[in-house]
Amino acid sequence: MAELLSDEEIANSLPDAWEREGDEIVRIYEFDDYLRGVNFAQMVGEIAEAQYHHPEMIVRYEEVEIRLTSHEEGGITDADVEMAELIESER
Repeated sequence: MAELLSDEEIANSLPDAWEREGDEIVRIYEFDDYLRGVNFAQMVGEIAEAQYHHPEMIVRYEEVEIRLTSHEEGGITDADVEMAELIESER
């Protein structure tokens, strides 16, 4: 099991544009049209499968909201931050 990060560790390790909301880290990505967002969500899904760490994703008309948390641990762990960094590196 991964250990929960402290408030300070979370604040210091979040990638740019990601925010903390309670026990989750969140980012909304904006797109010019719906299908670009759907394609992005597909790419995130492939990363999630490879990492075996699955975010909550909400696909809207011109944006995709991604929420990460480690449910088993009850909050934010290194796995969430790592997943956010992987998503950013593919963006």
